[in-house]
Amino acid sequence: MQEITKIIQQLPIDPLTGAISVPIYQTSTFVQEAPGVHKGFDYARSNNPTRLVLENLIAQLENGSKGLAFASGLAAIDCVLKLLQSGDEIIAVDDIYGGSYRLFTHVYEKFGVKVHYVDASSPDNILPVLSAKTKLIWLETPTNPTLKIADISAIGRYAHAAGALVVVDNTFASPVLQKPLELGADIVLHSATKYLAGHSDVIGGLLAVKDDELGLKLKFFQNACGNILGPWDSWLTIRGIETLPLRMEAHCRNARLVAQTLAEHTLVDQVYYPGLPQHPGHDVAARQQTDFGGMVSFTLKENTEEAALSFLAQTRFFKLAESLGGVKSLVAHPASMTHKSIPREKRLQAGVQDSLIRLSCGIEAAQDLQADILKSLSQTTHCPTSPIL
Repeated sequence: MQEITKIIQQLPIDPLTGAISVPIYQTSTFVQEAPGVHKGFDYARSNNPTRLVLENLIAQLENGSKGLAFASGLAAIDCVLKLLQSGDEIIAVDDIYGGSYRLFTHVYEKFGVKVHYVDASSPDNILPVLSAKTKLIWLETPTNPTLKIADISAIGRYAHAAGALVVVDNTFASPVLQKPLELGADIVLHSATKYLAGHSDVIGGLLAVKDDELGLKLKFFQNACGNILGPWDSWLTIRGIETLPLRMEAHCRNARLVAQTLAEHTLVDQVYYPGLPQHPGHDVAARQQTDFGGMVSFTLKENTEEAALSFLAQTRFFKLAESLGGVKSLVAHPASMTHKSIPREKRLQAGVQDSLIRLSCGIEAAQDLQADILKSLSQTTHCPTSPIL
């Protein structure tokens, strides 16, 4: 965390005015001294000074060589997928974010890109579908929403031996908790909407890469296709990142208490949080992360959508909404919200049960969040009456 703080402290001071806040360059074009002679900027789709500060910042935070900022997390994903050709294959985690699944299945499969979905919590599970056609191995770790953990280093060795690139969606962990490029990944992806911006007021996506040549390829697609992040949202994201280490500390602290509270409750069946010793990926997460994050998912013993929706109707501090990673706590029902685009059979195979509830623990007082969980469980109908522990 100290390293992250030092990088943030090195954000540039405006050389013209001394402004301590990065200026917002709200301009579409830049005056040139002569054709092709300018100060490094000619048109704002290709480059913008505010966006460039953010792109350099995410590259530094992830210890990469190049960073890129996009209009959304899905726009960043789309840029990576443009590296592929018809006949190429992807190996992806089975409980993948619904938006990624929709993009893979309904957009790129019709162009001849095949996707294999596997439980990547065991690295050996990728081997039966790993081949010369595999160009990308797509990891979320922790995954969304069941918080499975993938061993990035082990999978990276398999991937590189086969000539494939490893992409890690690092949204849930953030650079504060995990550095995928240092563990063997080639591309790191963030939905900047979540922890990086951190205040539920931005839609954005970020990429960081280790290899200069790969960075130039992605930069070409960013410019050619135009899915860039605007200067205002770039500035908001920079401002959010300035408090990221402090916020992540609070998110993790609150999630630990919430996860333990759920694990001890008689109405709760499974709790998905890598910080719990009983979590199957606990040891790997402890090795490749510095903490376990602010996300907690759980299922009810009455595994029905009705029971889950009853719980959602009771919460006060946990607001029912899409998204995650903001300072305010959020609750979602993945089966009917974030992952509704995935067929039910596939969802169930990946562990996304009908009663699965996903919590994004904000930075409120931990005891208030704990009390909210206990009260909501006590008022949940469709569940057998049971004492609260």
